Amino acid sequence: MQFADRMSRLGTESAFEVLVRARALEAQGRDVVHLEIGEPDFDTPQHIVEAGKEALDQGFTHYGPTAGLPEFREAIAQYVAHTRDIAVKPEQVVVTPGAKPIMFYAVLALAQAGDEVIYPNPGFPIYESVIRFVEATPVPITLREERGFSLDVEELRSLVTDRTRLIILNSPQNPTGGILPPEDLQAIAEIAVQHGIPVLADEIYSRLVYDGVCHSITAYEGMQDLAIILDGFSKTYAMTGWRLGYGVMSEALAKQMTLLAVNSNSCTATFVQRAGLAALQGPQEPVEAMLAEFRRRRDFFVAGLNDIPGLTCAMPRGAFYAFPNISEVSRSASEMADFMLQEGGVACLAGSDFGVYGEGYLRFSYANSLENLSRALERIADCVAKLRG
Repeated sequence: MQFADRMSRLGTESAFEVLVRARALEAQGRDVVHLEIGEPDFDTPQHIVEAGKEALDQGFTHYGPTAGLPEFREAIAQYVAHTRDIAVKPEQVVVTPGAKPIMFYAVLALAQAGDEVIYPNPGFPIYESVIRFVEATPVPITLREERGFSLDVEELRSLVTDRTRLIILNSPQNPTGGILPPEDLQAIAEIAVQHGIPVLADEIYSRLVYDGVCHSITAYEGMQDLAIILDGFSKTYAMTGWRLGYGVMSEALAKQMTLLAVNSNSCTATFVQRAGLAALQGPQEPVEAMLAEFRRRRDFFVAGLNDIPGLTCAMPRGAFYAFPNISEVSRSASEMADFMLQEGGVACLAGSDFGVYGEGYLRFSYANSLENLSRALERIADCVAKLRG
């Protein structure tokens, strides 16, 4: 069987690869602390589960409109309007099975061979993968620790050319836990408006902010027609397996994305959308409780990392990832991550899995119990001591 050349341009998400390796070690009797996968360790809130069950009993087992159930698109429009302080119509909403399709569709709809897409590095690896898939040129912009893992606006300005078709932002960020400050978002918006460049705002962690609120580029002047919000239910409501996400964009782009959706997945499961409706309209206390627990874990785990000689770790401001600097350890990030798994029984990811500018860092998900995080810290300290000699 001969595969199309485009398949060689697709990358992968290393978290799932490390998870497989970790499971293989567990099958051999090894004990592994899982800090590799970006998934809340909480159950989906019960009222959401019950809504899904009720929807099945009510017959929500058939095809639905490609862009989403009307009542669900309306609810999403109201939610986004409230949380971003912008005007949103249901016709601007496209519901998808998970949030990744919005990422894929945005790049497919806006970029082609010879075009350029600016994306954060280190950043979610699927950004670069999809850009390469459509034969566009990925243009990385560095997220630097000394800037709180924000980008340099002047660097962004220098990267924009007449071939730039899309700018991708992620705030709060995976893998760094950083947040783009309002002044940077405003400056980025001004650049986007000046050049007429759409901005894909990956805001999947928008509810997981530890201090203040998540600012969205959509609220700045001129961005209503240019911004594409990517969000979903996996992280906020612990619904990773439900596969439910959405995008909010101009009506013109929403029609193009709906066309891509009908050609690829037809529609999102209707009973899952009814569960999502319950998530948005039901009690939000489970979200607040989960965030409070993540805050406890963050404070404990980051303090523990900073107590380990050879490691330093900035305090994440959002999401549930710690991104410690390992530059004092004389190993590459991938070597160190492998050693952590094989010798220490701690599954984590190399910063280089998130792009070349992630070298010198590791990513740990602290979406695990305090007990397991404590065990992990002991093992990490032991591994670092061995590697430093």
